[in-house]
Amino acid sequence: MNSSPELNKNMIFQYDTTFSPSNLEIISKIFSDGSISTGKYQKLLKEKLQKLTGCKYIFLTNSGTAGLHLALMSLGISTGDKVITPSYLCEQVLNSISFTGGKPIFVDVDPKTLCIDPESIEKSITKKTRAVIPVHFGGMPCDMTKIMKITKKYRITIVEDAAHAAGASFKKKKIGTHGFAVCFSFHPVKNLAMPTGGLIALNHPKAKMYKKKIQVKRWCGITNRKDDSYQVKEIGDNYYMNEISAAIGIKQLEKLNKMNLIRRKIAKQYFSGIEIERKMPFEKECSYHLYWICVKNREHFRKKLYENGIQTGTHYRPIHTFALYQNQTKLPFTEIVGKQIVTIPIHPNITENQIDKIISLTNKFTK
Repeated sequence: MNSSPELNKNMIFQYDTTFSPSNLEIISKIFSDGSISTGKYQKLLKEKLQKLTGCKYIFLTNSGTAGLHLALMSLGISTGDKVITPSYLCEQVLNSISFTGGKPIFVDVDPKTLCIDPESIEKSITKKTRAVIPVHFGGMPCDMTKIMKITKKYRITIVEDAAHAAGASFKKKKIGTHGFAVCFSFHPVKNLAMPTGGLIALNHPKAKMYKKKIQVKRWCGITNRKDDSYQVKEIGDNYYMNEISAAIGIKQLEKLNKMNLIRRKIAKQYFSGIEIERKMPFEKECSYHLYWICVKNREHFRKKLYENGIQTGTHYRPIHTFALYQNQTKLPFTEIVGKQIVTIPIHPNITENQIDKIISLTNKFTK
């Protein structure tokens, strides 16, 4: 959609920056110290994120995708192994599966939350199923009680996609403490925003064994390093976080709870004020990275909001409809959502007047 400079000036954007001028001071200090790749900020951020996730074993990465790939590699997912996942997610999750040689098995989502449907998981399990990836869509926690019961019954592993869920919980237990591995994204538009970054929170009785695997694969397969001497015995990648992202992450983490409270407040206003049947439910434990509604005449609705200075999104096109993955899979509700979903602005910088405007115009153009 094209726009005039005047419209852009007054636009309510779907996302907005949560970075502050103090971030520039940290960057300047890092450059003056001369330690950009690794250093004290990564160690400090790791300690703070252990408290956020409630998990002892965590690994900083340079993206959420890197975290998912590392988690699946550490499990030994390879050619022929099946990984159950919703089709309604970011395509990078599917790339992580494909990088290992695994095969994604698409299942439908829960109509109320748009998170993976536990019943669909159980129906799709076969002897070749190795893992399931629940996606906490928009920051809404999946039903981990049901999912964990199913995976325990069939002895398959949970690798959670918590890209939207920094600071979220499920039944008062932090997202980061349920599955074998829980992977977060710290992309610049995420709730916990950094220039680049991600995290794996590892929960397993044999976590120390998996810790070594992940450390090796995260750093190009390098082991036994002493000064300039090292060994490489397996394939790895360069998935390390840098000091700049870590330092900014520490500052951002100080504001996370406050920013998530603001997001929840806005979500509550949307839920009570928007007069439409299908919309994101209000849940106190959700982090509300997104707020979604379903609109039958989506393009007309988005055009009208844009003309009135409100940017919207369509998260996402169902993955199973892309040429790369297209097959005979039928996911009725996922396909309906893919045609109707609209995500409206929700971030800590939105004003009360802007919230009222979004609610009013949403109601006006969905009647």
